[in-house]
Amino acid sequence: MYAIKVGITDSRAAVFEFNDQKTMYGGKAIAEGDQVFIFTSENEAGSGLVARGVVSAAKATPQKPGIARQTPRVSITVRRTALAKLRLVRNELKLFSDWNDGRPETELNFKFYRQATNKIVGISDKTAIFLDRFF
Repeated sequence: MYAIKVGITDSRAAVFEFNDQKTMYGGKAIAEGDQVFIFTSENEAGSGLVARGVVSAAKATPQKPGIARQTPRVSITVRRTALAKLRLVRNELKLFSDWNDGRPETELNFKFYRQATNKIVGISDKTAIFLDRFF
């Protein structure tokens, strides 16, 4: 299971294309058929969790020659399967900062907002079950 935090203009689109997205916390392993939760980036006037979908295409972005350390990037196409019915935004997750408490809220806060860049991240089954409650 995966989650992406990204700037998008139409959170109700049937299909999303996310090109050259930064990956962290196992996000580079995302592949066709994987489920992904889509968060719109509050840094870009987004509103947090907006949709869930299935990856219909995934392709690793080639690394640039001559640069020693590069964050893996990937381009994915996601077919939306559901719109969020309940709200989940950064302010609600910021309260969960005990990095060792094992809570899904803490996992999301750590992976998305400790370093607030847009990215694709791998999430635990426990966190995926938690996010499913918002649909």
